[in-house]
Amino acid sequence: MNFLEQKILKDGVIKQGNVLKIDNFLNHQIDINIIRQIASELKRRFHDVEVNKILTIEASGIAIATMLGHLYDVPVVFAKKGQTANSTDDKYMSQAYSFTHKRMNNVFVSKPYLQPTDKVLIVDDFLADGQAALALIDIVHQAGAKVMGIGVAVEKGQQKGGRILRNDGFHVESIAIIEEMNYEEQSIRFLEQ
Repeated sequence: MNFLEQKILKDGVIKQGNVLKIDNFLNHQIDINIIRQIASELKRRFHDVEVNKILTIEASGIAIATMLGHLYDVPVVFAKKGQTANSTDDKYMSQAYSFTHKRMNNVFVSKPYLQPTDKVLIVDDFLADGQAALALIDIVHQAGAKVMGIGVAVEKGQQKGGRILRNDGFHVESIAIIEEMNYEEQSIRFLEQ
């Protein structure tokens, strides 16, 4: 059992509806030591992959992406979910359904931040149905750039996202893959990797 699986078992809570609550260390309150370990493990798993940009989606993937960008010494870009006063009209756009928030999000990256020469590693905290990753892949392809891999902290293996991405030929690495969760028993079984 790896460090992240141990942390999930120690501090995670399973909520009704197949929701794993680990916001006490991953995406609301951030345990820097865990984020550092996740980034280091993703860097190790993608050691032979050339990367010049890290891409994530706001907001929960930003901490992991930033730490990984530090390790690679490359810029980190995050797709925004909402328009702001200083958003440009010149952007790549896609849509992603949020499993956690149960809504469709328009996501975008301003065109200057992704170039056709970019070799992009996509990073996120969770992979469930794969909608966020597919939206980011779409944005990378719109830019004419190349997806070099997809790194995830926690994959819900009982959902289809990882399977879809791997079947589409993407190199996907997940630190913890949940095979089964049981709300009543508050139990989790991880896929052995």
